[in-house]
Amino acid sequence: MKRYRKAAYHPAALVESPSVGKGTRVWAFAHIMKGATIGADGNVGDHSFIEGGARIGSRVTIKNGVSVWDGVTISDGVFIGPNAVFTNDLRPVSRSLAHDFKPTRVLDGAAVGANAVVVCGHTIGRFALVGAGTVVSRDVPDFALCYGNPGRVRGFVCVCREDLRFRGARARCRCGRTYRKTSGRSPRVTEA
Repeated sequence: MKRYRKAAYHPAALVESPSVGKGTRVWAFAHIMKGATIGADGNVGDHSFIEGGARIGSRVTIKNGVSVWDGVTISDGVFIGPNAVFTNDLRPVSRSLAHDFKPTRVLDGAAVGANAVVVCGHTIGRFALVGAGTVVSRDVPDFALCYGNPGRVRGFVCVCREDLRFRGARARCRCGRTYRKTSGRSPRVTEA
């Protein structure tokens, strides 16, 4: 690994952006385009591609074979599993000059499993957990456990990733954190 501006790049990585934070490691055959921003203490795996308009926070792990396109924002502490797929255009056309990029956001502490597909224009909430192979075609709320095709909320998880078991509107995790759930068609969970 070569060290540049206190980040570490494998000799076979192509890093065109000067905006890679201190302590971030970029592995073989990864390509980070000019204009991309990556925070500190991250990890970008082999054969990953980060396009110029992508914004990636600190302490983010991007495993092998992931492409992060213009219009995708990944917040701090996020995990992106191997070969997860992001899109940025709902109606792509080859060689079109008119792009309609839809912003996609993955919020703090969320995790996206291996081979998941995140359709553009959606937000994955704080500390949400998206299962391997899931197709995310709608917003995923904070703390949600989402899996399937199409992805559906199947439960909720703690920051520590334990399943939350609600008694009425409240849950207390073994780690000591407490949560409150709203009722209704689309329940939401917040830390109490």
